[in-house]
Amino acid sequence: MAFPANRLRRLRATPAIRELVRETKLDAGDFILPLFIRPGKNLKRPIASMPGQYQLSVDEGVKLSKEAWKAGVRSIILFGIPEKKDGLARGAYAADGIVQKAASAVKSALPDMAVMADLCFCEYTDHGHCGVIKNGRVDNDDTLELAAKTAVSQAKAGADVIAPSGMMDGQVAAIRRALDGADFRDTPILAYAAKYASGFYGPFRDAAESPPQFGDRSGYQMDPANALEAMREVALDVEEGADMVMVKPALSYLDVLSKVKERWGLPTAAYSVSGEYAMIKAAAAKGWIDERRIALEVLLSIKRAGADMILTYYALDAARWLSE
Repeated sequence: MAFPANRLRRLRATPAIRELVRETKLDAGDFILPLFIRPGKNLKRPIASMPGQYQLSVDEGVKLSKEAWKAGVRSIILFGIPEKKDGLARGAYAADGIVQKAASAVKSALPDMAVMADLCFCEYTDHGHCGVIKNGRVDNDDTLELAAKTAVSQAKAGADVIAPSGMMDGQVAAIRRALDGADFRDTPILAYAAKYASGFYGPFRDAAESPPQFGDRSGYQMDPANALEAMREVALDVEEGADMVMVKPALSYLDVLSKVKERWGLPTAAYSVSGEYAMIKAAAAKGWIDERRIALEVLLSIKRAGADMILTYYALDAARWLSE
């Protein structure tokens, strides 16, 4: 009907009415908190490019996981910084690897916490790339063998979800076969299905101590210009047995996120990455923006675009803000 019969402002008139008709709502249970774990004890090392974030020893990681649980966050994802790095990323699949220790400790302290283990090798290799190097480039198929070993090791340590992020062709199938063969048939895979070669990862390289020592990762991570290719990547991961899929980064790829959710309808994650977090922090420190308002608005936009779950460094703060 024509104006004035239809006045959309009627449903914006009061806070109560706006709450009643709100289409998208954030909840602490939507968030997955990333944790960077390194060897040591009572260690909480600030990450300069990510104010408010830390490299943590296992005991401090458990402590922060308990805080997150109390605030309503029900899932964490673990990234490891090993004591030693080498060309074959041995720290990634060692039974006493740093992620394995952290997964076991968190599950012991918080049995109901969903513990996800990121599965990639850039933190564990001395060259900083996400796989085995042959003839100056990452060898896809040799890397799959390491991914399979790592997935089983992480599951044995107590990880509830395996999250492969290396963007190797066939990684989901290789991990699924390995998990099934080791009697972890019920362990789900959250595939980083559409992971772009993004400039937004800069601060993460500091956090995980994983910058490549030569070249870049454009040979295996996706070209930011491509959306149709993302649909092919997700389709392959779904076919290979992914239980959940992820788009990374989030904010500059909301169009891709929306298409992925609409096309497959699977549980879909988005990673609000370190650069997104750092930009908000930097602008807020200058007094240019309201940090709380902007952070929640960004998270809301990601959920509105189709994310069922959001990996975010704001998980703990946002959970607390939403409960006030």
